[in-house]
Amino acid sequence: MVLLGTLVNGLAIVLASLIGLLVKRIPDKMRETIMIGIALAVVVLGVNMALQSEQFLIVIGSLVVGAVIGEKLDLDGGLNRIGSWIETRVGASEEGSIAKAFVTTTLIYVVGAMAILGAIDSGLRGDHSVLYTKSMLDGFTAMLFTSTLGIGVIFSAIPVVLYQGTIALLATQINEYVPQALMDQFIVEMTATGGVMIMAIGLNIAGILKVRVANLLPGIAVVAVIVTVLYNI
Repeated sequence: MVLLGTLVNGLAIVLASLIGLLVKRIPDKMRETIMIGIALAVVVLGVNMALQSEQFLIVIGSLVVGAVIGEKLDLDGGLNRIGSWIETRVGASEEGSIAKAFVTTTLIYVVGAMAILGAIDSGLRGDHSVLYTKSMLDGFTAMLFTSTLGIGVIFSAIPVVLYQGTIALLATQINEYVPQALMDQFIVEMTATGGVMIMAIGLNIAGILKVRVANLLPGIAVVAVIVTVLYNI
């Protein structure tokens, strides 16, 4: 089943979020320290990913062009509006809390390389091992985020399933059109570009910067275009 890994990933986020609700009563000082710890770990993860680039100019160019596209489309505003809509339907004790949790965790779960690599493996080879591993990681972080950010985390399972499921379905045909060497190069530069975005998410969580990370997401598509052009030159 092509979508098995994706469905397991979504279910892991939902179940872990529910567990996180049970341990939600954490003292404010402890919660603040946990969030700073998570933020630092996310930043380090992003740095590690970013350093994998073999041609960092591709990363820079992709982020610049992606930012222009993202700002024009206002993707960050769109994600926040979805979060706010969920908030009005569900209700929240603190205004903006559900939207913040939804946007933050959605970006973390879809920007990472494992989301794309795992979905491609599911579609190409029916191998869900990467997504199973991602499910465990996402589940752990979902539990932590829910205990600190609240119930909004659980709704991030929806875009995760839609995003990874779409990639998995498209991947069933990708080997007919994309050479393996091109795919390998794309994965490397996509990982690095996503790493910069992950760093920005960590800085957002820590409250150091306020980066509209969602507006950088088109950079992933720009990476594919630049790598393809360079491959064919």
